[in-house]
Amino acid sequence: MYSGYNFYDRPLAQRQVTQVSDANSAWYAQEAHWILIEDLMGGTYGMRRKHRRYLPQEPRELDESYDNRLARSVVAPYYQRLERMLAGMLTRKPVRLEDTSDVIREQLFDVDMQNNDLNVWTYETARKLVRYGHIGTLVDAPQDGGRPYWVSYTPRQILGWRTEAKDGQQVLSMLRLSETVTIPDGEYGEKVVQQIRLLTPGGYQLHQKGDDGEFRITDEGTTSLSEIPFSVAYSNRVSYLESRPPLEDIAELNLKQYQVQSDLDNQLHISAVPMLAFFGFPSAAEEVSAGPGEAIAFPAEGRAEYIEPGGSSFDYQFRRLEQIALQINELGLSAVLGQKLSAETAEAKRIDRSQGDSTMMVIAQNVQDMIDNCLQYHAQYLGQATAAGSCRINRDFIGARLEPQEIQSLLQLYTAGTITQETLLRQLSDGEVLGDDFNVDEELEATANGGLDIQPARLANRSLSGGDDLDRPAEEQQELNS
Repeated sequence: MYSGYNFYDRPLAQRQVTQVSDANSAWYAQEAHWILIEDLMGGTYGMRRKHRRYLPQEPRELDESYDNRLARSVVAPYYQRLERMLAGMLTRKPVRLEDTSDVIREQLFDVDMQNNDLNVWTYETARKLVRYGHIGTLVDAPQDGGRPYWVSYTPRQILGWRTEAKDGQQVLSMLRLSETVTIPDGEYGEKVVQQIRLLTPGGYQLHQKGDDGEFRITDEGTTSLSEIPFSVAYSNRVSYLESRPPLEDIAELNLKQYQVQSDLDNQLHISAVPMLAFFGFPSAAEEVSAGPGEAIAFPAEGRAEYIEPGGSSFDYQFRRLEQIALQINELGLSAVLGQKLSAETAEAKRIDRSQGDSTMMVIAQNVQDMIDNCLQYHAQYLGQATAAGSCRINRDFIGARLEPQEIQSLLQLYTAGTITQETLLRQLSDGEVLGDDFNVDEELEATANGGLDIQPARLANRSLSGGDDLDRPAEEQQELNS
């Protein structure tokens, strides 16, 4: 009989790394935390493929009965949806670039050389960050002088590393990354092979796996950078390049839902049709049948009745499923996000906006720092180190639009000179009063160069009445200004 699977049965002792493809001890210490989440991302099909690992077979359950139960078992996509939702909240507003050169901005429309712009790339990277606990990004450039591009690596692909202290900071001195490449196979075919990218400050090697299983150097060279252009973002850091998935407890609850739902569905399947039972019949009555147009002769004191379980026998399992769903909602939207989606007062919204210790706030700050580092590496490749600029990641995850009363209060503060024009514009922009394409820095620069200052009265009328005074024709604008 299958004894089950222990996720944590891998030895965590120090592992000896002898080949370029060997993962280090920290990698194996983290792997146990990835397995369940990766399988959940495969949906019902992915969970069924693992059979008894997630859906144990009962001691007296026949193999055929178990296979039938497995085929009826369905996993609810709680984890999948939550991961997509959190990543979507992070990127619900475009990534804003500040002081970044036009050359770099243009190249970021295809940031990874896979036809993904910076916003799409950030969304996909954020999903992996939520899934694993950290994510690494390499900024690379072709040897022939082509444009730089960004590549994200999950912790499963980061096999090993070495660090050293430099100027009081921990920096990479060696990094090994696992990749897959497609190479020609025969006259018409293709095959996918594993490749290890070995990086050192100012140099690289590519080790490709041959048909005999051995890795051989297929390419090596130098880079124009004196450091390894690799930046890391964390959502639940343990140490350097080590983390834990922030939604691991939700994954465990999703697994519990899968198991409880399987038990419930199996019992409902078995008891769906009531069973006719005969009482007081001789043994020969085993051949008696009942159906339309049939009659049964009862012996003395004999009787027949249908047996079916009472509805109350399933109440606990139904309640258990509801409890699991509630726990997932609380963990995902309260503990993880640090905000509530229910209707709140303006004061409660203000308090929620001020919370900076939620997982999403940590993710937003780390992704922002990682993109800033990648912009710097990108600019260095182009020889424009001073043109990298910086980025600004959305922090308004819920999208609470400022109420008319809040807008009016801000305008009064600005008119009275209590707050600056920059504060006013940023508050209005964050409160979704101004469009996503509104650039506060450009507006401030235009004002400094002689442009018209924002007119509080017109903005108040626009915001409170729902009109769009700022989009009126030039003739009407001049008349209003006068």
